[in-house]
Amino acid sequence: MHDKREEMKCDCSIIHEEVVNKVRQLMPPEEKLYDLADLFKVFGNSTRIRIIWALFEAEMCVCDIAYLLNMSQSAISHQLRVLKQSRLVKRRREGKVVYYSLDDKHIELIFNQGLIHINENM
Repeated sequence: MHDKREEMKCDCSIIHEEVVNKVRQLMPPEEKLYDLADLFKVFGNSTRIRIIWALFEAEMCVCDIAYLLNMSQSAISHQLRVLKQSRLVKRRREGKVVYYSLDDKHIELIFNQGLIHINENM
């Protein structure tokens, strides 16, 4: 039986310092990588993904999103708060109604790249 761990194991003991040093110089600061990991965690929730998808199509209020996703307004509000803290959505007040939309075009790009990756592996 073939062990996948053996496939991943490197049999050489030589450090390729030139490559390691090049990558080290290009690698972003660790704090930025932590921030990136936190951003991707936000995408790890299917409700938030569904909200983002809806906001691609239209600016919506909490009531509309809750109705669309068949969820409570409080559950949607909680997820919108997480998305807002991560700067993925923004809000705008019009009278008593608060409308949510995507914060910028980067979110659509991230989302679409994820979909391309998922679809090419199917």
